[in-house]
Amino acid sequence: MTTLATAVPVLPGAVCPVAPPGAQAYADTLTGYVLWGVLALMIVGVVVSIGAVVGGRVFSMPHASKAGVVGVAVVFVAAVAYMVVPGMLSGITGSGCV
Repeated sequence: MTTLATAVPVLPGAVCPVAPPGAQAYADTLTGYVLWGVLALMIVGVVVSIGAVVGGRVFSMPHASKAGVVGVAVVFVAAVAYMVVPGMLSGITGSGCV
């Protein structure tokens, strides 16, 4: 009579992804550039949206004002996601070891 412990093969230890030597510095630099770029685009989005609201009020264009308000709301939602999503992803993936 065999037991379950003797029938199940031994599994290898955890396998963790590791960047090739010297690549992590470049990956960190690229990630930093992307994060700063996204932040700059958010600032540009807010400025353009506020400009649309002001322009819509000055030139009596209600659709431009509405689009500007929607633009500010979208940038706000994107800013919240910018802060929340990285934490969610690290929580889901954990240490990355399989």
